[in-house]
Amino acid sequence: MNIAVFTGAGISTSVGIPDFRGPDGVWTKHPEQTSVYDYDLFLRSKEAREYSWRWQKESAVWNAKPGPAHKALVTLEKAGLLSVIATQNFDGLHEKAGNSTDKVVNLHGTIATSHCLTCGTQYHTSDIIDKLDVDPDPHCGRCDGIIKTDVTYFGESLPDGAWEKAAERIRGCDELWVIGSSLEVYPAASLIPLAAQHGKRIRIMNAQLTHMDNLADDDDIIRDPIETALPQLVESTIAQCRE
Repeated sequence: MNIAVFTGAGISTSVGIPDFRGPDGVWTKHPEQTSVYDYDLFLRSKEAREYSWRWQKESAVWNAKPGPAHKALVTLEKAGLLSVIATQNFDGLHEKAGNSTDKVVNLHGTIATSHCLTCGTQYHTSDIIDKLDVDPDPHCGRCDGIIKTDVTYFGESLPDGAWEKAAERIRGCDELWVIGSSLEVYPAASLIPLAAQHGKRIRIMNAQLTHMDNLADDDDIIRDPIETALPQLVESTIAQCRE
């Protein structure tokens, strides 16, 4: 058995990181805050950059720890059944839980690091955030270029090779598990119909309906809380493979 996993914000809500597009999501309630990750606006407006940095400084990501669902995927990897975790999340919790970096594809980048848009110099985002009170619009110490986090903003391409690596692993899997994603953001969400086109079994674990539920059998759609349902699915899958 070879399992590919696609994760969205729903896997992290139980550990205190709010989602963006759910019924109580940050952008559902405050659509104006989507500008935080508007790449063109970030480039042209000092005010927008300062707002984006302040918003990210206050993110729950910095204090969040992996929950039972994240740890379940570590168990799946240790059992030799995990092909890839293609994640839309930039919180780094899959790596913090213990999944191998080779298994995790951060489709939308990571908030942990930042870089200069001019010369490419890399920075630890936490170091920049520590200095925001005195430097609210961070610029590169080497060339004075604009610094942004390595989160993929609206208007940016996905990280080089990320989608392609995930697609290759999905083509080679037996099943694709979709965990906690609204499947509204492309091109990341296009990985699910790709799996369907290649005849993969698709399981969707999400509290709300998605427009791709028709790609899974009724028995493979799970509405139970992810923090309990995913560990149970992992446990039962491993048991079946050992029979």
